[in-house]
Amino acid sequence: MDVYRDRIAIVTGGASGIGRALGERLAVLGATVTLADVDEPRAAEVARSIVEGGGRARAAALDVRDAAAVRALVEATAAEHGRLDYMFNNAGIGIAGDVLGMSLADWDRIVDVNLKGVIHGVVGAYELMARQRSGHIVNTASVAGLIPSPGLTAYAATKHAVVGLSTSLRAEAARHGVKVTAVCPGLIETPMKQSIKLLDVDRDKLMSQVPFAFYPAERCARDILRGVAKNRPVVVVTGHARFLALVQRLFPSLVHRIARREATTGIIAKSRT
Repeated sequence: MDVYRDRIAIVTGGASGIGRALGERLAVLGATVTLADVDEPRAAEVARSIVEGGGRARAAALDVRDAAAVRALVEATAAEHGRLDYMFNNAGIGIAGDVLGMSLADWDRIVDVNLKGVIHGVVGAYELMARQRSGHIVNTASVAGLIPSPGLTAYAATKHAVVGLSTSLRAEAARHGVKVTAVCPGLIETPMKQSIKLLDVDRDKLMSQVPFAFYPAERCARDILRGVAKNRPVVVVTGHARFLALVQRLFPSLVHRIARREATTGIIAKSRT
């Protein structure tokens, strides 16, 4: 995929999971990558590994909740390289459980990271890319942003918002030569399996009910980059996620019935008893 060769890219959440896999794959494809993460030491380890393998990468400390810091990173990257070709707004967190068990602080944190963090990346990169009349913004959402997801209501709310932001901005941005893609992965093998905050839900029991194997992050990154190279508006990753998205489009009432049943009888419902 020559579209990435000698291109300049920023990946937020680049220290682990999908972000790390994206950074590593972009470097293999010839891009110069900045791995931005709140865990800068871990991002530095990833960048060092990429450089030792012959790629071009660096790490940057970044909390995507800090709009000024995101803008500063975008501007510094463009100043150093003369442009910014790809902005991967990938940083995110998760929370699972009954909404009745969520505090306003829980809501604020997930909205600040998953939605406002993406907005901060979009605002910083879009203005620059519009001026240079080129660039591609890639926002990581989730299949939970395409279907009802009981037990993941707050997470799903942010991901639905990211999908809406991305598809709407895509229409606006085209006149400036800027592309926008939303990425909607399904179940991916990442550290979020262990870091997701659970509200009165047993982690092992929850994971035991997952009906499919988690998809490797490296394969996820390859799928994402293929979709971005084709300038797809939405890239849905994993066969299971594509199936769910298709059923939602064709039979929305069926999906809603299944979601209601899961909310009534599933592990999230049992956490209330």
